[in-house]
Parts: sequence; structure tokens; C-alpha cells
Amino acid sequence: MSDIAPAPPALAPPVAWTDNVRHVAFDRWLDTVAPAHSLDPASLRLASADASFRRYLRIDGRGATYIIMDAPPEREDCRPFVRVAQLMHEAGLNVPRVLAWDEPMGFLLLQDLGTQTMLEAVDPDRADANRPLYLRAVDALVTWQAASRPGVLPAYDAPLLARELALFPDWYLQGHRAIALEGKLRRTLDTTFALIVQRNLAAPSVYVHRDFMPRNLMMPADPAEPRLGVLDFQDAVYGPITYDIASLMRDAFLSWDEEFVLDVTVRYWQRAQKAGLPVDPDFGEFYRGVEWMGLQRHLKVAGIFARLTLRDGKPKYLADVPRFIAYIRATAGRYRELGPLLRLLDEVEGTEPAVGYAFGRV
Repeated sequence: MSDIAPAPPALAPPVAWTDNVRHVAFDRWLDTVAPAHSLDPASLRLASADASFRRYLRIDGRGATYIIMDAPPEREDCRPFVRVAQLMHEAGLNVPRVLAWDEPMGFLLLQDLGTQTMLEAVDPDRADANRPLYLRAVDALVTWQAASRPGVLPAYDAPLLARELALFPDWYLQGHRAIALEGKLRRTLDTTFALIVQRNLAAPSVYVHRDFMPRNLMMPADPAEPRLGVLDFQDAVYGPITYDIASLMRDAFLSWDEEFVLDVTVRYWQRAQKAGLPVDPDFGEFYRGVEWMGLQRHLKVAGIFARLTLRDGKPKYLADVPRFIAYIRATAGRYRELGPLLRLLDEVEGTEPAVGYAFGRV
């Protein structure tokens, strides 16, 4: 998850390097690419870091600013980013163009899409006031999905869905909550996760951004540009059409009442139908599919946020986990077959008296 939204240059922190060899290699690379774009090395500043090992720098150039991605090759593979950026550009999306790339070292010079994310532009207190902005996001999503072709991106298949779901018990329950994964708890998770995978794979497949949310969408600097900018797309796959709309409306950092979620989701469904996308013709069935897909994502992200704290030393993400637990409980409470998961969560979170589980401690 990335967020290229910098502080003003005068306030931006200096660029620090923990690896002197990489620092020297970066300076050498910058010297080679700077002339073509009239880059000013003295203007280099930190734009942002994200939940991965990538970080982003901003630099001034010929009448514009540019983004530099610093992605250590032993930690990050830039090839999916470059590939998906080209796919999205060909589809008609507003994505950063790759202007220079040192593949062995993991340095990329990118077009700068602006300094304000959609998340920063949203009014969290007035849902309806944000409808036009969300519909711009819907337009970008439909454009991306309409370009879908099988066999181009990795499949969002059962093994990948299962690996993502495993992040919840491994990192949230066992790692963060210190709960042993055994006995009835383990059986409940295995049965429920198998059902979640089965339900989600029943949805038709399209291109999936995989983190399509306001923090990864950019407000264009040019007021004449109707398209939102799209970032953080390197993990794109070919999978359930329900995923990205679930991601957009059940955000990691922002929650809406269901009335607004339904309103935007039905508008997406209508536009997807008009574009010939394979959404279920019954909106009720489609929305149920979105809820099951959102459930998978929420379990995954709760695990990821716990892992970021425990493994990577980034505790700020854990503060948003209660939002995901609330999403999970809300969905589990709607479906009888998810009752065991709801009871498990109630006991883990202490939201109801313990009924039927005796959790061992790690």
C-alpha cells in the first residue's frame, strides 16, 4: 500500500541512506538520467515510504516534478510494476509513465501524478458530497476491468486466496493475540476459509488492481484532467470481479455507512453492465459476492497489519485493525454459514461472553 503524498519541499526531510554502496550507485544513476529531464539533484527529497520495502523520492525537473522509486532488488521486484503500468496506460488509465529504469539496482524515474490523494480530498463527514469523486474512481475501475484478457496477469486462484487468508491466523491470532492455532479453533478456520475461497472463485475473472482504494488514487494536478491517477498496482492479478469494488468501498483507512456503500456499488454495477463486464445480472447476488470478497480481504489485511507491526516494526498500521474486525463481524453476522467465525471473533475480541472455545496461549 503506498501513499505518494509529500510534505512541501521546504519541510520535507533529507534523503537518508543506510547502505552507502546503494547511495553511491544511486548518485551515479541520477547523474546519468538527470540531463535528459533537467533534474536538479539538490531538490531531491523524500516523498513517502509505504508498507513494502519501497520508498519514493521527489525531484524537480524541467518545469515539473518527478518521482523516483527506490526499490532494493533483493527486497522488491520492479518488473510487475513496469509491466502493469504499461497495461494500464494502454487501457486508458492515468498512471505514472516509467521514464527511466535501472533494473539491476531498482531505481525508476516516474511521471509525478500530483501531491493530493483521493483520501485527502474526501470529506469524511458528508458521504453524499463525495459521490462525484467516488464515481470518478468507479470510471477508472470499469476502464481497467474492460481491458481484461486471460493469461496476461497471474491468476488470483485458490492457493493464492488461501495463502492470503492464512495471514489472519498466523499473524493476527497467533502473532498479535498470542492464541494457539489448534483444536476447534483450527477446524473452524479451515472450514470457513475453504468456504470463502469457494464462494469468491465463483465470481467471473477480470483484471484486479488488488489495492484499489482512495489512498492509492490521486487527484490530478491539472483541473482539465478528468481521470484520477492510479498508483500501487504492481500486485495486479486476474481474478474475481468483486474484489476491487469491495476494496474501494470498504477502505483500510475510511469507513462509510452502508447506505453510501450500496449507492456507489449499485452505480458501479450499472456502469459495469453497460461496459459489458461479467457482473451478475441480479444486483442482490452481486452484492452478496462483494461482501464475501470483502471478507477475504479484511481477514488478509488484518493479518498484514499485524505482520507490519511484529515483523517490520511499523506499528501505525495496527491502529486500523479494529476497522477490519468490524467489517469481518458485520459480514459474518449476515450469513448463517459464517456463524462459527463470528463466535470465534467475539471471543477473541471480547465482544461477547465466551461460548464454546478454549483458546490456548502461545
